[in-house]
Amino acid sequence: MQTEESDYRPLADRMRPRVIDDVIGQDHLLGQNKPLRLAVESGRLHSMVFWGPPGTGKTTLARLVAQKADAQFLTISAVLGGVKDIRSAIDLAKQTKEAYGKHTVLFIDEVHRFNKAQQDAFLPHIEDGTITFIGATTENPSFELNNALLSRVRVYVLKSLETVHIRQIIDVALEKSQSEMAENLREMLALAADGDGRKVLNLLEIATDLADDGQITEEHLQQVLAGGGLRRFDKGGEAFYDQISALHKSVRGSDPDASLYWFARMVDGGCDPLYIARRVVRIASEDIGNADPRAIRIALDAWETQERLGSPEGELAIAQAIVYLASAPKSNAVYKAWHLALQDASQHGSLEVPMHLRNAPTKMMKSMDYGQGYRYAHDEPDAYAAGANYFPEALKGRRYYNPVPRGLEIKISEKLARLKELDTKKRKL
Repeated sequence: MQTEESDYRPLADRMRPRVIDDVIGQDHLLGQNKPLRLAVESGRLHSMVFWGPPGTGKTTLARLVAQKADAQFLTISAVLGGVKDIRSAIDLAKQTKEAYGKHTVLFIDEVHRFNKAQQDAFLPHIEDGTITFIGATTENPSFELNNALLSRVRVYVLKSLETVHIRQIIDVALEKSQSEMAENLREMLALAADGDGRKVLNLLEIATDLADDGQITEEHLQQVLAGGGLRRFDKGGEAFYDQISALHKSVRGSDPDASLYWFARMVDGGCDPLYIARRVVRIASEDIGNADPRAIRIALDAWETQERLGSPEGELAIAQAIVYLASAPKSNAVYKAWHLALQDASQHGSLEVPMHLRNAPTKMMKSMDYGQGYRYAHDEPDAYAAGANYFPEALKGRRYYNPVPRGLEIKISEKLARLKELDTKKRKL
């Protein structure tokens, strides 16, 4: 772009839409008769939060809302700002209203970075109309914003830009910068942007700088994209938990291909493979259990391999374990039994250990009948003391573990059924 005013601004800022019709993407919010478009066009301000991935237009939309309502636009970055900055912005909003009768839109970028006290500082000023609050966040507002603030705003969910939208951004930017790029290279750049409009413009700007004659070649693009292909993945953030959830559920759902895809996505995004290895061990116990006890050993071996070999060699062992787990018979019987046992332990207090189960290492304890009546299973027929009770009296007869009719648990179920029959016969004697 040629204007002197914009020479030193990044391309992403120079390309920022001036009117709502110039916004590319977010049709579910900005299409005809869609909620956000109606709010912007009417000029009726309300406090809101834009939630979406980076580069989807959150800041742009906030500016357009303020512009359409002819309001003063103030911005605070929650990464750098604090309560002092909030107070200064509120004071300026009050002064502007008193002096010029003009309303203020206060935009808080990365609002999830503010703590509860900082978020509470906005509440009275939203309530009395001093400001219209607009927050932008890449994190789930229901986790990161307190309920008092959430109850005063409307949340708009922005989506990653589709490849077709990224292509439109590239085409417009090339036209304005009077640069050329082949169609296949535009497609390559669009895919590398991973749904992030700001990212594609930053990459394009670097490529344009490399191309002195305005003709961006494959060599220029390869230089720009080298080392920059990581997909969206924010450890501890929304993408992290969504993807590990998808991996776990794909394994549980016995889909080895989808399981491998989500594993690859997380590794490609920079996730520590050891974290995934630990989660795979959990899956082996929670979702396969005794239907195939080999699963947990294979998962542990994969973890150890990753620790010994590191990346990328260790990742193949984790992939092997993931495929095995996804293909194995499934049972959550142990998982359910464990939680039922925990529930009883929590709800029934410190129940006494039955006397026959207590150890009696001293004469005094023997004289108090510690261990009296205990039946040593190895001395019983088939090494099973039929009818014996190992629970506290108040929980006698409890059953937590119910094997499923899959894998090894078929055999376990058959054995437990036989033992139950022996118990029933013993009690009838």
